[in-house]
Amino acid sequence: MNMLLKSAKIISPENKALHLKKRDILIRKGVIEKIASSIDPPSNSKVVDKKNLHVSIGWFDSGVSFGEPGYEERETIANGLKVASQSGFTDVILNPNTKPVPDTSSDIVFLKERANGSSTRLHPLGTLTKDAKGTDLAELFDMRNAGAIAFYDFKQQISNPNLLKIALLYAQNFDGLVFSFPMDYQIKGKGIVHEGKTSTSLGLKGIPNLAEELQISRDLFILEYTGGKLHIPTISTTGSVKLIANAKKKGLDVSCSVAVHNLTHTDESLNEFDTAYKVSPPLRSSADCRALIKGLKDGTIDFVTTDHLPLDIEEKRVEFDNAGNGTIGLESAFGGLNQLFDLEDTIRLLTAGRERFGLATPEIKEGSQACLTLFDPDFESEFNMDSILSTSKNSMFLGASLKGKVYGVVNNNQITI
Repeated sequence: MNMLLKSAKIISPENKALHLKKRDILIRKGVIEKIASSIDPPSNSKVVDKKNLHVSIGWFDSGVSFGEPGYEERETIANGLKVASQSGFTDVILNPNTKPVPDTSSDIVFLKERANGSSTRLHPLGTLTKDAKGTDLAELFDMRNAGAIAFYDFKQQISNPNLLKIALLYAQNFDGLVFSFPMDYQIKGKGIVHEGKTSTSLGLKGIPNLAEELQISRDLFILEYTGGKLHIPTISTTGSVKLIANAKKKGLDVSCSVAVHNLTHTDESLNEFDTAYKVSPPLRSSADCRALIKGLKDGTIDFVTTDHLPLDIEEKRVEFDNAGNGTIGLESAFGGLNQLFDLEDTIRLLTAGRERFGLATPEIKEGSQACLTLFDPDFESEFNMDSILSTSKNSMFLGASLKGKVYGVVNNNQITI
């Protein structure tokens, strides 16, 4: 693949020589060959000349779900990766939210093979326990050797504290990263939305912030005892931010993420009983939203995730109590974040996180493999059904005004526009 990006404004704060400069970028066989003010198009090259073209290193998402194997009607791996590419993501971590769950090395090999040939790289998670039932550890070492990037029982509480202790101790033998979902399901009980004024007025059972914060507090105590590496995905409360900030001050090796929709929406969105807004963890209060945004700005929260979770229409078009938790988020992530943060912070958040998982961070420089996202940060539009590229359509962003448009990616010696 030979291509030339014309007059691309480079967003790369770590590269002061190129940051905010308009440059032509010549790419040959997947490698950035030349960056200059003006480059004449070589023969047999594709020229990309888009309105208000901006470019950054490829974006990274630390938590997406597709469906294959077992739930292909929600999303296949092939189409999910195509959606990720068209949404600007060159690397995604795949949640173990399938049937069967990936708890052996052969399962990891299958997932990686299904992703071959895509312009977006897939990095699978293995489950922490066999069948994700929370009883016995899965084949962590074997899965790691097969390509599992970390270990997670998707959105399931590790209810047995000794199991988490053993997992953190064992994973240190191969520098493994353990996920722990922040929810105490005994405190949660039958709750389905954030416990507060909205849940009371709507007559819906609430999930108190305590359910999340109690679990995180316990996990951090165990981490302090065992050592090791812990990741807490999709935090949602003010107290969680404070707990993790204090743990980092102690020197604990802990990281955390927040879902984009927990930054852009609050529980007030639930007033129409629209099941599109039913997610786990639930949408919280405006005060929690502000604390999460502040946590991202000061570095307490390490990175954002789309928490992309396709669901069948039958799982959402039911009574609110019975509806499934989840929203798709790949297509709307850039437009949502770009309204909350300035452009540099938005790109920083969309590109952060690779180091935590032992992945190399791309660079925009001559001689580097091209791993780029192309976008227009100023384009404003309404997110509608035509904006959804996923097979499933369960998006809480439908009808929202978003800022920014993704043109595509250049990665793996391919271009998706």
